[in-house]
Amino acid sequence: MSEPEIPVDEVTAPWWEATRERRLIVQECRECGRLQHYPRALCTGCGGTDLDFTDVSGLGTVDSFTLVHRAPRPGLETPYVVARVRLAEGPLLLTNLVDADPGSWRCDTPVRVAWRPLPDGRHLPVFAPSNQD
Repeated sequence: MSEPEIPVDEVTAPWWEATRERRLIVQECRECGRLQHYPRALCTGCGGTDLDFTDVSGLGTVDSFTLVHRAPRPGLETPYVVARVRLAEGPLLLTNLVDADPGSWRCDTPVRVAWRPLPDGRHLPVFAPSNQD
């Protein structure tokens, strides 16, 4: 089964291009300094439109998670973990947790970004325990 196509638009294109280099970036508002993710046309803090992208460390902590036992579509191996990770810089990312037993995850676990390749050369950021090499 092929991967579903992930759309790109003028707002998300810089983010997706950075994933080709396995760089994790978030939007930064030039008006108020707020960092945000996912990319959007307006700042969620002040409503400004002067947004740019900035690199982040890729470090964070598990904020919340769920263990999925029943795949929403064929071709997905279960169980897998869907999580909200709070980056060290503040923004939240909805992602998958990898490289550990799915039942072993806990909130506040330190994590680091890892990358899941996509067929077109882009990558999805996923997160692994930060104490693993």
